[in-house]
Amino acid sequence: MAHVTEHPVHHGLAAQLHSTIAAVKHWNARRNEYARIYRELSTYSDRELADINLDRSQITEIARSAARAV
Repeated sequence: MAHVTEHPVHHGLAAQLHSTIAAVKHWNARRNEYARIYRELSTYSDRELADINLDRSQITEIARSAARAV
């Protein structure tokens, strides 16, 4: 009769792969959020940005901040 032995290495590799995939998905979600916010704010005129108390120079930091919140 054959015996199957599971080695902890396999579980470790599976966990590492799962963790890597989760990290890539999270990074991608953050990148998409950054792009979405940056793209939207970039379409606003200087007057529209001023109406919401923003300056065009703040768009990058606002998009970064929104991405970090994901």
